Amino acid sequence: MSTSKTIEFFFDFLSPFAYLTQQKLPALAQRYGYTLRFVPIDLPRAKLAAGNTGPSNRQVPAKLRYLTADMNRWALRYGVPLKFPKTFASERMNKGTLFAQDRGRVLEYVTAGFASAWGRGGEDLNDSTLLAGIARDLGWPQADFLGFIDSSEAAERFEAINLEAHGRGVFGVPTMLIGEEMWWGNDRLQFLEEFLQQQSTEAAEHGEIRSSR
Repeated sequence: MSTSKTIEFFFDFLSPFAYLTQQKLPALAQRYGYTLRFVPIDLPRAKLAAGNTGPSNRQVPAKLRYLTADMNRWALRYGVPLKFPKTFASERMNKGTLFAQDRGRVLEYVTAGFASAWGRGGEDLNDSTLLAGIARDLGWPQADFLGFIDSSEAAERFEAINLEAHGRGVFGVPTMLIGEEMWWGNDRLQFLEEFLQQQSTEAAEHGEIRSSR
């Protein structure tokens, strides 16, 4: 039985499948009494660090057509909109997660970021006006937020997080970790839930044994 009660969610705002995972993961963690740690990473760097030097999905038309159909099926199942952003550069939005963490508002920020990226669509994810709007809606001084995401502090912290992810074998997003157990992909949430159910059952049985002594 795992002793960790934290689900680590490695994501990049450029990923539609991370957006889809975000629709379900917070409630799943809450249902089983787990803390959710949001870990923003640079997806292209993670792929390269893992030795994946092949073309991106966008460079393989047949694969892109399939993935687009697949993600739309998932969006329909979840009852959420899914529209492509204007660009796929997301570093500044990713770094904003750190600002939100420092203020205890990370779930709200990640939810707002994904809604902007994939819920509305057509956005440049690194655009200052878009990012300032998210900060405004969360009640943060826009200049403070924009200053942070472009700061050396944000760059250093984001770099450390990426190196941590590479060292732990994270090669793509969305990735969920509980201790050393890993699940990759929105379509692995069912397996994650089965693991959580098993952990809950084992914990209950362990408690019953202890109480009977």
